[in-house]
Amino acid sequence: MAFISFLRNFANSINKNDSIIGFDAKRIVRNGTGLGSYGRTLVNSLALAMPDTSLLLYAPDEGNVDLRKQVSTLPNLRFVYPNGKVYHLPVISRLMRDWWRTKGVVDDLKRDGVRLFHGLSGELPKGLRKNGIQGMMTVHDLIFLRHPEFYNPIDVFLYKRKFYASLAEADRIMAISECTKRDILAYSNYPQDRISVIYQSCGTRFKTVACQQKKDEVRNHYLLPDHYILSVGTIEERKNALLVVKALTCDALRNENLVLVGRQTDYARRVVIPFIHKMNLEKRVHILQGVPNDDLPAIYQMATCFVYPSRYEGFGIPVIEAVQSGLPVVAATGSCLEEAGGPDGIYVDPDDHEALAAAVIKAVEEAVPRVERSMEYIRRFEQAETSKCVIEEYNRLLVGR
Repeated sequence: MAFISFLRNFANSINKNDSIIGFDAKRIVRNGTGLGSYGRTLVNSLALAMPDTSLLLYAPDEGNVDLRKQVSTLPNLRFVYPNGKVYHLPVISRLMRDWWRTKGVVDDLKRDGVRLFHGLSGELPKGLRKNGIQGMMTVHDLIFLRHPEFYNPIDVFLYKRKFYASLAEADRIMAISECTKRDILAYSNYPQDRISVIYQSCGTRFKTVACQQKKDEVRNHYLLPDHYILSVGTIEERKNALLVVKALTCDALRNENLVLVGRQTDYARRVVIPFIHKMNLEKRVHILQGVPNDDLPAIYQMATCFVYPSRYEGFGIPVIEAVQSGLPVVAATGSCLEEAGGPDGIYVDPDDHEALAAAVIKAVEEAVPRVERSMEYIRRFEQAETSKCVIEEYNRLLVGR
C-alpha cells in the first residue's frame, strides 16, 4: 500500500485536468497471453496508480468477454469502440475495424480529448503527429526483421510496413529489453535518446504455492510423471522444442521425462512428433495444450527444472514464471533470455542438445542457491516498478520532464 501511495503521488505530477491517455486495446480483448497479458496487467496497475487520469482503451470490438473481465472496473478506466453501423456490417466489418484501428481511431482520440496515445503492441495509428497527439509505443520484439525465416513473406512485408509507419508517429519508444532496443537501433534510424528500456512486468501468482490437493488433481488429470523437465510455449520452429526433445537421447537424461505445454503447430506435427516416434520417446515426452491458467502453477511447481530453448524472444515471461515457481532455469543464448533469467540461469547454444542435457544436470544439482539468487534478481520485474517507469515516460511527454 505504501508503494501504491508513492505511485499516486508520483502520477499527480501529470495535470489531471488536461490529461486523458488512450491505449490500443486490441490485444487486451483478444489475446489470452503474451501481448494481451502485458496490456491488461499494465493498464490495471496504471488505473490504480493514476486515479485522477482518464485511461481510455480503444478496441476495434468487444473481443473475448473473459479477457475483458480481467480489466479492472475502476471509474477512470473504460473501453471505447468504433461507432457507426458500417463497423458491424457483414463482409466489410473486419476491413472497417482494421481501418479504424490503423487510422480512423485518430478522429475518436481528438473527440475524446486524448493528449497521449500508447500503442501497447508495437503499433501506432497514422495521423497522431499531424493532429497534435503524442505517441508512445511499446516494442516487444522485432523477430520479423531479425528472423524473417519464421514468417510468411507476406506477413513480413506487412509487419515491416506497420513498424516503419509507426516509427514516424512515435514521440518515444519503450523497449521491453536491451535486446529489443539494440534491434530497434539496428533496423531503423530512430533516435537512441528517445528509446527507454522498461522491462515487461510479470505478475506474482506463480509465487503462490499450490496446495498438495491441487497438485495431485493436476498430476492425475494430465497423467504427469513423478519427475519431469518442463518447457512452456507454443510448439513452433522459433521456440525450438526439438532441442530439448533431442536432449532426452543423451545418456545424462536417459531416465528423465519431459512435459511440453503449448499449442501445437504444423512444426510440431511435422518435425517434433515424428522425432519422438523415431526415437521411441512416446512414454517420456508428454505434450499438453489448452491448459487452463489455474493449472499452470501446479505444473510448474512439480517440475525439477525449466528449459526454454527458444532461438529468439523479446523478453521471455515463462523464464520469470519458472523462477517464481522455484525452478532452476536452462535457456538458449542469442536473444534476451539472459536478461530475463539473470546470471544464475544457465544458457546454452540453441543448436547444442548435448550442452543442454549437461546444463539440466548442473542446474538441478545446484538448484537451491541458483533459485535463491534468481528470486532476488527477478524482483526488478515486479509490476509496481514497471508502473513507476511508465508513468515517468508519460511525464516526459505530457509535462516535458
